Amino acid sequence: MEFGVGYFPTHDGLRPGEIARRVEERGHSALFFAEHTHIPAARETPWPGGDRLPQKYWHTYDLFVALTAAAEATSRLRVGSGVCLVTERDPITTAKEVASVDHLSGGRFEFGVGLGWNREEMRNHGTDPRVRVPVMTERIQAMREIWRHDEATFHGRYVNFDRIWSWPKPAQRPHPPILIGGGGPTVLDRVLAYGDGWFPQWRDENVFERIVELRARADRYLQVQMLSVPPDPKALERCERAGIDRVSVWLPSGPWSIVEPALEKWEAAIGELTGR
Repeated sequence: MEFGVGYFPTHDGLRPGEIARRVEERGHSALFFAEHTHIPAARETPWPGGDRLPQKYWHTYDLFVALTAAAEATSRLRVGSGVCLVTERDPITTAKEVASVDHLSGGRFEFGVGLGWNREEMRNHGTDPRVRVPVMTERIQAMREIWRHDEATFHGRYVNFDRIWSWPKPAQRPHPPILIGGGGPTVLDRVLAYGDGWFPQWRDENVFERIVELRARADRYLQVQMLSVPPDPKALERCERAGIDRVSVWLPSGPWSIVEPALEKWEAAIGELTGR
């Protein structure tokens, strides 16, 4: 089992390249950045994490700018989206950004994707939350066509384009791993249909039982990575027993004086599990 971290790369915290360099130096395998283009000031959608939405949600750098800085500051670290809100993005532009980061990093990008929880945020990007599942599905399918073919065409209900050329192609072929985030009732269907793995949160309901279900239903190897794992050796041991490929903890956003203690707590839990 590998170990990584997640981080909201805010403009008033540790810079993306700096946290990436430090995480790589300390031996972690991956760094995932969260994405929100904005947070609507008037919001009805409840935040899954509690009552009060943290300020970091509307203070992040652009996802792919931050990922580029992280990739340029490192040589071995996997960098990824945790998660990219495909429901809020143009698929042709996003395919270009994914391919660019993967190409510039030498094939170190991991494409975590999700529907998103904030319905008002989706609406501001022109997506009707009622059709967010088929919208995300078509956009990912269209991106796969762009990455896989020199000349791509896609015709669906929500995405349509005739023959296009788009380079560079990703360094990883046919494309970076697509990790489907979410814990809703139909998420495993999406993982099985077009994912390379599942990317749940520790807090998702019945997550360990659903990992067993996913593997029973799959006709190919699907990796499982888990976000928001607590820095607790018992939690890590449970993940290891479940055969999870990588676990990651969310670090607080801020200067190194805030980030370092949380990272040390995570590393202490890893050390207790591994004996190192």
